[in-house]
Amino acid sequence: MGSLVWLLQWPIRALILLLVARLPLGVEMASFPVALLSAVVIGLLGTLLIWPLKLILGPIWAVTSLGGIISPVSFLFNWLITIILFGLAAWLIQGFRLKNGLVSAILGALVYSVLSTVVLRWLGLEIPFTRAMAATTGLG
Repeated sequence: MGSLVWLLQWPIRALILLLVARLPLGVEMASFPVALLSAVVIGLLGTLLIWPLKLILGPIWAVTSLGGIISPVSFLFNWLITIILFGLAAWLIQGFRLKNGLVSAILGALVYSVLSTVVLRWLGLEIPFTRAMAATTGLG
């Protein structure tokens, strides 16, 4: 069921990337096919990098969030992971550009995360346990 949901999420995430690129955040997306590829790459990078990110960020998350008691800290770590994935995807894909470097990655990742969560939840396609949550909670 998870792979079916992901297949349904994929074009929606691509449309969200195109919307993010239309906002004045310094994110440029050349076309819908580039956005589709970017959505796939962000997902694949998240899958491939889960263990390294978990090893690096897990202990820091556990200490700063008091083991998950402080929710805003968990949100910040999820956002940090999204920034890393967003920046890596832009670096790898021709046609996905961050005009203002780190600032565009930070703003773009924030808007992408929020819009993805809201839209996928509204459509009933959200998978509540994400790779980012797995990385920071140590349950992945």
